[in-house]
Amino acid sequence: MISCKIYHNPQGLATFVSRKIRLFAPNQPIMRIAIIFLLSILTFQVQAQKDPNAKAILDKVGVKVKLSKGILVKIQLVSKNNKGKALGTKTIQLKMKGEKYILNEGKLEILCDGVSIYNFDGLNTISKSSLAETEQTLSPQKLLSGNYDKDFNFNLLAQNNNTATIELFPIDRKKGFQKVTLIIDKVKSALANAIILDKSNNITDVKVLSINYAASFEDKLFVFNRAKYPKNVEIFD
Repeated sequence: MISCKIYHNPQGLATFVSRKIRLFAPNQPIMRIAIIFLLSILTFQVQAQKDPNAKAILDKVGVKVKLSKGILVKIQLVSKNNKGKALGTKTIQLKMKGEKYILNEGKLEILCDGVSIYNFDGLNTISKSSLAETEQTLSPQKLLSGNYDKDFNFNLLAQNNNTATIELFPIDRKKGFQKVTLIIDKVKSALANAIILDKSNNITDVKVLSINYAASFEDKLFVFNRAKYPKNVEIFD
């Protein structure tokens, strides 16, 4: 299962929303500061590394993605709150070609042309944003790309002949999530499952139901075409 999104849209396509959690009683400020400080040190020691064994496995995933001219993925997303209660399940289809992608869930659609992202709500609104504006988010495309060196430190938790479990920690603490746990299919050098933990301890569990690295897509598929949407659609930058 893979968990994805760190970027919330009203339709809940694939993201996490940060909420404040009370970890300590307000009448214990000194103890709270001490514990947070200690935890930050311990967390830094765990996260501030790029495990070479994990890197070797992730690099194979990245190479496979880079060699592909088109990738077609079917994904199931299950969202849970910080108490473990299921909030909903979504099945999405993702088409990728380099940095460009189209994500569909029912009538909802997110299109990235490599520069801008167009988020269609399935009714009458399209929100446009730049790719740079989504740097703090974790899209399914980013998760599947296999390109983790720039944005993450990582640690190999376990492996056998078939799978490897790897934890990713964002280098930029401003990211909207704490960590991502990946299950890699070592035989196929492909992501099989991921669990994303946001800063409020909410979880998005993402499972790759199917993946085709030999899909063929025309370039025009990833070009925004106003005519394909309803006439009454409004576009907001």
